[in-house]
Amino acid sequence: MSHSSGSFFASLLDLVQKVFRRGAAPPPTPPAAPPDNLTDPAVIVTNRVLQIVYDPIMDAASGERLSEKMKWNRVDDLVGGFIQDILETSGGLARYEVVERVLLNEFPAKVDGYRYTPAAYLEVIHGAAPYKPETIDYRAILTGYNVLSRVAKGEIDEVWLFGFPHAGFYESCMGGAGAFWCNAPPLTGTAGCPRRFIVMGFSFERGVGEMLEAFGHRAESILTKVFEKASGEANFYARFSRCEKTAPGKASVGTIHFAPNSQREYDWNNPAKVMSDCYDWLNFPKFQGDVREVDAGEWGGGDIRAHHRWWLAHLPKVAGRTAGVANNWWQYIMDPNRVGL
Repeated sequence: MSHSSGSFFASLLDLVQKVFRRGAAPPPTPPAAPPDNLTDPAVIVTNRVLQIVYDPIMDAASGERLSEKMKWNRVDDLVGGFIQDILETSGGLARYEVVERVLLNEFPAKVDGYRYTPAAYLEVIHGAAPYKPETIDYRAILTGYNVLSRVAKGEIDEVWLFGFPHAGFYESCMGGAGAFWCNAPPLTGTAGCPRRFIVMGFSFERGVGEMLEAFGHRAESILTKVFEKASGEANFYARFSRCEKTAPGKASVGTIHFAPNSQREYDWNNPAKVMSDCYDWLNFPKFQGDVREVDAGEWGGGDIRAHHRWWLAHLPKVAGRTAGVANNWWQYIMDPNRVGL
């Protein structure tokens, strides 16, 4: 065999080995983050909701339900007000559609299987200690209503649970692959679902303002995750959430619990005047240096629903991207699957 023939076969063998060698193919290159711009459209997100209402019959003879006996709010009224508030404060970018409503004549099961009876629950309402552990069995609900499969197929995007004091709901929690803290720990046993989803917990004993508070904490958790790799002035959500108490002289919009001038949680009626750039967040991302003196009159003078509407309305909701993050923060709050994209 000539030297040239040996070189040919050696080269051919090397080529074959490269083709069939295990792991030879390089991993796909992850898509690069879209470049910063002011043109990417502000995405409208419409979430389809499975609504489950626990409103047990307290008197078998009359059929009177718990909400009626206690003269608490009608769920339909709460849902209508909440959906409208979210639509308005998001500038039309966040929309909800209840695709299924389930009304149950039962108390939800706790994690150990316990359920209140009508008599036992009324004792708690009248001062007896609530049952421990209070938390409900989320897995039973997810399984019973085939939530993981329905989320995976895109039939629903989130679940709303309605109940009453001591029902045992988290205000919000997240499930699905890659689920993270959403005002509560991620739901266990849900990683097999390829899409993240949120389960909201509401009470018909409370009002729309409290529903907005639960949603606001969801927003805080998700935005903290969105900006977790940013620091200093580049962390826009940290800047957005500043108040006078935590950042003297640099108050912005604050948090759900702290208005710009609050000195303690829920201090939404504080008459003190402070300088804040809350108006400038309506110019995001092109800040104009708009700093004004503000007080509780700006956000409803202590009304919970008015404050939360004010806070939500200041969240950025415009086109474009800045530092790799969409200038429409609502798309992340509504769809946690967008976090990291």
